[in-house]
Amino acid sequence: MADDVGLETQLCSEQFGSGEARGCRAAADGSLQWEVGGWRWWGLSRAFTVKPEGRDAGEVGAPRAASPPLSGLQAVFLPQGFPDSVSPDYLPYQLWDSVQAFASSLSGSLATQAVLLGIGVGNAKATVSAATATWLVKDSTGMLGRIVFAWWKGSKLDCNAKQWRLFADILNDVAMFLEIMAPVYPICFTMTVSTSNLAKCIVSVAGGATRAALTVHQARRNNMADVSAKDSSQETLVNLAGLLVSLLMLPLVSGCPGFSLGCFFFLTALHIYANYRAVRSLVMETLNEGRLRLVLKHYLQRGEVLDPTAANRMEPLWTGFWPAPSLSLGVPLHRLVSSVFELQQLVEGHQEPYLLCWNQSRNQVQVVLNQKAGPKTVLRAATHGLMLGALQGDGPLPAELEELRNQVRAGPKKESWVIVKETHQVLDMLFPKFLKGLQDAGWKTEKHQLEVDEWRATWLLSPEKKVL
Repeated sequence: MADDVGLETQLCSEQFGSGEARGCRAAADGSLQWEVGGWRWWGLSRAFTVKPEGRDAGEVGAPRAASPPLSGLQAVFLPQGFPDSVSPDYLPYQLWDSVQAFASSLSGSLATQAVLLGIGVGNAKATVSAATATWLVKDSTGMLGRIVFAWWKGSKLDCNAKQWRLFADILNDVAMFLEIMAPVYPICFTMTVSTSNLAKCIVSVAGGATRAALTVHQARRNNMADVSAKDSSQETLVNLAGLLVSLLMLPLVSGCPGFSLGCFFFLTALHIYANYRAVRSLVMETLNEGRLRLVLKHYLQRGEVLDPTAANRMEPLWTGFWPAPSLSLGVPLHRLVSSVFELQQLVEGHQEPYLLCWNQSRNQVQVVLNQKAGPKTVLRAATHGLMLGALQGDGPLPAELEELRNQVRAGPKKESWVIVKETHQVLDMLFPKFLKGLQDAGWKTEKHQLEVDEWRATWLLSPEKKVL
């Protein structure tokens, strides 16, 4: 073979993930000689060296250099195929997430020390039964809180994963502050630590659920399990480092409450800042209400669609327990109509598989979805509702919408259902262009993170009904 093929001719090449490719040439004796320099993953270059029988490992064809140590660390702590197997925002998020986890681990050590002191560790007058009772009350309160919060907000955590992630970490800091302050007021100790544990259980639900949602976003090769497992490995390593530092820190602060509190505030500030940077670094390519509102407003005012990076940078990161329900998707039909006349009024002009009711005085939009409504229908319905809200706002609008805005502001007010009917006609021209602009900008329109209730309905529609 060596006589037919020149020694400098590359016969083939191979590559692992996004690593550098290495080539293979024919040696003088007919064996395959692989290049070594481009093989960096897993330290397996020796295993992939092909040699004929009877050759020693140190001769031609064996690797001449070991893989860098960092390659082994990548294999242990980063998903296989990194960086191509994860989203582009994976590394900055994980770096800041590790910083916040380290700060939280140190703060947690200070809080744990305070709780143990409050229960009576080291106090000869403390009884085991009293400490056990306090611990049981604390745990039972947290368990009940976990169940109630999961029922109350569980379905909303996917829609605003970044906001709830940040909320969970801030609430965790509040919980640890309560634990540190609990020994200061012994009379209220049980109530304080129970409240703290209640908050921590809410953190557990919100943090775990949003972490799962972010894993779905970051996994790009159907590798959610691998991304989740490596995230757990990273967190374990950070917590181990925090444990070692805590062993050195606690003896220094145990005799000085003021210094201990000062360390806690410093670590809390670092924890909140790192969490903010971590969440802000995320670039979600699916639309929730907040991102859709920003993108639509920019499109109506300037005629261009924001890309995911720009929209995520502008997205507000605070969420409330009781947000203003300006847009409700998937509401029951019986909530909007109570007579045949009202149903006819609501259906008139709707050729899409959704019905929209707009309350001008409260600027609230309620949408009934048809059984056949798909993701793009939901996206159009949400766009329709937010566009109606823009009629009562400020800023430039396209000519068709500007005319409707003038009608809304003029008195006496035109019936809401008439304006909804007219906006359908505007949306027929505007939405296809907006949808294409979203897709061209990099948004994933085949799915969404809009908050949609489970109610669906059917009604008599005109034959022209379109199903997206």
